[in-house]
Amino acid sequence: MQPQKHDLFHLRCHLPHRRLGAISALLLCASLLGGCALPPLENRTESSALTPAQAATTDLGRAIAPELASHAGLAGIYPLSDAHTAFAARMDLIRSAQRTLDIQYYIWRNDLTGTLLLEELHEAADRGVRVRLLLDDLGIPSSLDPTLAALDAHPNIEVRLFNPFVVRKPKFLGFLTDFSRANRRMHNKSLTADSTATILGGRNIGDEYFDATDGVVFADLDVLAVGPAAADVARDFDRYWASASAYPVERILPHESVDQLATLERKAQAIEQDPAAASYMEALRGPHVVQKMLDDTLQFDWAKTDLISDDPAKGLNNAPPEALISHQLREVLGEPTQELDLVSPYFVPARTGTQYLTGLAAKGVDVRVLTNALEATDVAAVHSGYMKRRVELLRNGVHLYELRRVPGTAHKKEPSPGPFGSSGSSLHAKTFVVDSQRVFVGSFNFDPRSAYLNTELGLVIDSPDLATQIDRKFLALLPQVAYTVRLDENGKLYWIERNGDTEIRHDVEPNTTWYGRLGVWMLSVLPIESLL
Repeated sequence: MQPQKHDLFHLRCHLPHRRLGAISALLLCASLLGGCALPPLENRTESSALTPAQAATTDLGRAIAPELASHAGLAGIYPLSDAHTAFAARMDLIRSAQRTLDIQYYIWRNDLTGTLLLEELHEAADRGVRVRLLLDDLGIPSSLDPTLAALDAHPNIEVRLFNPFVVRKPKFLGFLTDFSRANRRMHNKSLTADSTATILGGRNIGDEYFDATDGVVFADLDVLAVGPAAADVARDFDRYWASASAYPVERILPHESVDQLATLERKAQAIEQDPAAASYMEALRGPHVVQKMLDDTLQFDWAKTDLISDDPAKGLNNAPPEALISHQLREVLGEPTQELDLVSPYFVPARTGTQYLTGLAAKGVDVRVLTNALEATDVAAVHSGYMKRRVELLRNGVHLYELRRVPGTAHKKEPSPGPFGSSGSSLHAKTFVVDSQRVFVGSFNFDPRSAYLNTELGLVIDSPDLATQIDRKFLALLPQVAYTVRLDENGKLYWIERNGDTEIRHDVEPNTTWYGRLGVWMLSVLPIESLL
């Protein structure tokens, strides 16, 4: 199943057609459910991240101490663009934790990778690690409810759900009874061990994010960060854990015995022994980045970093404007003076973003944007919000590139093209590079939903080396993986596809049907831009 951008409009688009009587019955049911209120939040267990002194006593803390001492005030950064490496790093980081694991995600699938990671958390708790798991409730399937309840029954594990749904199945009823709250989701993604090392970026937890499926694989980007950046993420997790949107699962889900975790263990063992997963498991063997970090052989890029994160009160529409990530991004990244490279799978600049980007181009800034082509996007409604701004952006000097969908087979032994595309992929990375100096990596999409509705998390890294590395890949790979979008002399769009030395011109969106294009155009004229 392809990952989806979960907003009310997207859910509406995927509801099966019903007769009028069935819809009326559904609305009546929703009105009756309006009295099902969320439970109180009083007397939640209080907990917090490790102090620097506590973190320094762990194996991870001791391993990075010499490097931290020689790079005072800087964070160690290691990019994770390869999907297998990104999954192995998460598994190994969990295995390396000795005291705490703090984890928050928007989507957690009940599939191969999701199961293996949950069992790894279970094993960590069995050896005495305190595990705090915070999940956005829209991003988890109802089939995971029993497993999450059983994990929460473990004495060393606590699970909370962000903006949960009282009615578990179907969850969309919550949009009908409490739209204002249900439409606001926690889009943050981080996994932090012993308040010392963290992985954050664009990846959710699911097979499509880690190249563990024969279907569509998402091209994405995370970073492994140690030092001040990891400590900042740990403190930020505390804010979300204690927020008014984080509900203990024991107050939302039916009780399950901790003994039910034996089912999770058996499922993980079956996956590891399944011949269908053998090639994936084999790809995960060998030396990994976390072990290299413990051995002091991992080459970090040491840089000044700034964590930017929405106030979790945004989940209830109670955050002041200055506490929003969109405001922080402008403050921390600064104003580009030479170039801005923006990678966003769900690019909906709206009026404000369009004015900002065209304004930069008018000042001589080279603005380049990579997003998904219609053939590669997993959310057609979002593409409709982008397509209505294309002509204005191009006319005013912004360069647009759209990732192509190239059929491929998962698990090929070939070099990864990095976070900007791969065989059979759809773009999911979210990164900005400013003046080949500063890099943003995180969960923020350049769209109204990220700016005003969802909570987001990311890291601004002041590193010319990393910025240059990403920029070079960006520019070198664009002709291989993306269409160049242009305007002809009559102001009409066309797309240039390059295959080696050959250029192919497309006068309509490539590899799409007329009715698919018509459907997206019809969406573009609807007043839904603020929901995208």
